[in-house]
Amino acid sequence: MDIQFTEEQELLRSSVQRLLRDQYDFDARRKIVANEEGFSRKQWAAFAELGLLAAPFGEEVGGLGGGPLSTMIIMQEFGRHLVVEPFVETVVVAGGLIEQAGSDAQKQALIPEIVAGTRLWALAWTEKGSRFDLATVTTTAKRDGDEYVLTGEKTAVLAAPWADHLIVSARTSGHRHDRGGVSLFVVDRRAANLDLQSFKTIDGRRAAELKLRGVRGQLLGREGEGVAALESCRDRAIGALCAEAIGAIGELNSATLEYSKTRKQFGTTIGSFQVLQHRMVDMFIAHQEALSLMQHLSLSLSGADAGVSRLASGAKSKIGYSGKFVADQAVQLHGGMGMTDELNVGHYFKRISSINIQFGDPAYHVLRFAQLEAAA
Repeated sequence: MDIQFTEEQELLRSSVQRLLRDQYDFDARRKIVANEEGFSRKQWAAFAELGLLAAPFGEEVGGLGGGPLSTMIIMQEFGRHLVVEPFVETVVVAGGLIEQAGSDAQKQALIPEIVAGTRLWALAWTEKGSRFDLATVTTTAKRDGDEYVLTGEKTAVLAAPWADHLIVSARTSGHRHDRGGVSLFVVDRRAANLDLQSFKTIDGRRAAELKLRGVRGQLLGREGEGVAALESCRDRAIGALCAEAIGAIGELNSATLEYSKTRKQFGTTIGSFQVLQHRMVDMFIAHQEALSLMQHLSLSLSGADAGVSRLASGAKSKIGYSGKFVADQAVQLHGGMGMTDELNVGHYFKRISSINIQFGDPAYHVLRFAQLEAAA
């Protein structure tokens, strides 16, 4: 599959490429990750000024109406440059949930702040022992007037240390594994009785463990409909993460090919060895197969196809395994250099490894694909 982009989409892609080429090379990225905060507010403001934060949203809420295809274009370039800023967490996940499930008042109040780059968001849905199941929720929410009081714990909440607001899944009725009874709540990250313990992830980003001890939150959408909203959100997030992975895989292939043309062993470049040529051909094929599947998923997300969840799981598993294969080969073919912090290859390896476990690892999505296929 080869998507033919419109003039506006080509302009978006070239704009993102130019910005990242000029301001986000590997050395600049290393400095951003190493600073105390772990990301660049200056770069986030530049993304907002360029319209990247507005691109996926509908025009009725102040966006540019680009939808999943705009997200795909942006994330593929972000993957090439290992961008750490929380575009997926703030725009795709939280912003998408607000646009999908929020009231008109919530959309008009919250989405313009995301578009302007003045507020960062994170989604807190994972709990210990939940194993990627959106319905496995023990955090509870009790109604108290116009608000709710949340009690429980969330684990590995990506971008939470950077966020101004959180969207938290909590149970308003039912038992731990019930699909019904899960609701979504907007919580101020600095709210009273919210304990946040931040940590650095293997790919240089920030995440946190959350403890909510009677934290006040505002209901997002309708009570008890959180799982359905999260499932749609997961499909969109998978589309974005797959695009990011494709960008990273492409860079690994390019870096490995260039290295094979210069690295000499036994008096000749390693790229002349037939066995390594075969391996790099396998890497190229893996990238092309994954690219086609990612584009197919993005088009399906744009058209809101009925089988998009099944396709999302298929893409997440296939691209996950392809990414791991290419990353493994790239590190090995670079030899000892592939393990050093100074070379970008190891950083791409770590990012692909992190993408593989976000919203479900490849093994989980193979099983989910089979279940959805059987139910179709």
